[in-house]
Amino acid sequence: MILETNIDDMNPEFYQYLFEKLFGNGALDVFLTPIIMKKQRPGTLITVICEKENANKLKEIIFKETSTFGIRYYEVLRHKLDRDFSIVETTYGKIRVKKGYLDGKLIKAYPEYEDVKAVAEKTSNSISDIYRNVMRHIDLLFFKD
Repeated sequence: MILETNIDDMNPEFYQYLFEKLFGNGALDVFLTPIIMKKQRPGTLITVICEKENANKLKEIIFKETSTFGIRYYEVLRHKLDRDFSIVETTYGKIRVKKGYLDGKLIKAYPEYEDVKAVAEKTSNSISDIYRNVMRHIDLLFFKD
């Protein structure tokens, strides 16, 4: 499901709290898009992606935690890759890797951001250097061709 509403009169500091509440109650994704509303006022489109069984609870949160008086919602089709996680040993230690499969064939693999960030915080290496090195390791490990 997609839930969405336009906001032009809410304290932007409240969005962080809103995101936490939505993710904590089953939102698959939440994002903000800048828009121009009636009378050419700048506003924000809040979009929430969720499973149908979570829609009512998430609509309730949006009504309670934002200034909106209305929410649009509709069902959408979603195709996602089959996925799993591996833990790989790298020069930085163990890093979780998310792998995506299409028709049973591995087509992508990426390190988990939080693991890469944790290594950067513990070492003097930049996060971009760590990410590149871990990606090279992943490529050699999973994509030998």
